[in-house]
Amino acid sequence: MSYATLSLTLLFVLIPLILSKTLQLGLEKDTLIATIRSIIQLLAVGYILKFVFESNGIFYIFMMITLMIVAATANARKKGKKIGGITWKVAITMITVEVIVQSILLGFHIVPATAQYIIPISGMAIGNSMVLSILFLNRFQAELEAHREETELILSLGGTPKQAIHRQLIQAIKASMIPTIESQKTIGLVQLPGMMSGQIIAGADPIQAVQFQLLILFVLLTTAAISSILLGFLSYPSLFNNRMQMLKGKF
Repeated sequence: MSYATLSLTLLFVLIPLILSKTLQLGLEKDTLIATIRSIIQLLAVGYILKFVFESNGIFYIFMMITLMIVAATANARKKGKKIGGITWKVAITMITVEVIVQSILLGFHIVPATAQYIIPISGMAIGNSMVLSILFLNRFQAELEAHREETELILSLGGTPKQAIHRQLIQAIKASMIPTIESQKTIGLVQLPGMMSGQIIAGADPIQAVQFQLLILFVLLTTAAISSILLGFLSYPSLFNNRMQMLKGKF
């Protein structure tokens, strides 16, 4: 695809701009900013990845993954500002996800230990972890606000923080995982995933494309489980003081 052809795809940006303006949604500015940022960021990453793939150096691979984790952590932490130490908790969650995923993939020689495989798969795993972290934090805080009296009642009756927060924690974990699980139920029937479609468009064998897509789907499933559960169990203790009282002013 040439840059001239690519410029024609801006028609897909023009449509939501016109609809937003017509219906007075007020999304024109955000749409333009998102479009400009995506163009700049993706083109920049494209040239960086070309250099990294050609060099295939461990240092550059490590730096790319570190950049992904830092950017994802900075974005996800915004949704959990009321939770103490949320930055390092999100970072630990994403690092754990990356270590587990790559340990399985490389340890069992499922994929080659090259930048062409490690970086894209890391990006998908970390990106999914970021989304799951945001979903969890949003739902967890909503559950805490809605059931604060119930939590304090359990604590007043001698319950531990874990017992008091258990219902809200489980509900938040389940809610954050549901989109990933439900999307996999209809994969291939309702939608053809991006990675699979991209490989087919590039001329790859459809069966080979399906195999790689299944790999990604399974990675995303474990990413969803680890992200929401680990972040949940790292987060809830900071809501209570040493006397097992829920901190005031948090929720």
